[in-house]
Amino acid sequence: MTNEELVAEARAAAEKAYAPYSNYRVGAVAVAEDGTHYTGANVENSAYGSSICAEASAIAHAVSSGVRKIDTVAVSCLDADEPGYPCGNCRQLMVEFGVARVIVDGFDAGPIEHTREELIPHGFRL
Repeated sequence: MTNEELVAEARAAAEKAYAPYSNYRVGAVAVAEDGTHYTGANVENSAYGSSICAEASAIAHAVSSGVRKIDTVAVSCLDADEPGYPCGNCRQLMVEFGVARVIVDGFDAGPIEHTREELIPHGFRL
């Protein structure tokens, strides 16, 4: 699957986001080692700390399906004026599950691909 197709899948997931407070809809797709796709969207809560990021939602979807190794995560922020990158917590989740590539929706510029190491060069590991 191309980066453009992964971003399109992340955009479709963002359409399902629950973002009544920020109006910042985010979607993500986590691609497991075997190629299976798991989508997620951000889910806000009036207690902001209880909100769930799209990336975390997609990774949790994969993990709750038995996946322990994720190859790629693609992210799209529909309501942003510029590419939206994963937060620190989501980047650390990506370290935990071995994500190799992160693809960010660059809108008209096309998908922007990074290695996980570029986004979190010294992720915490036990």
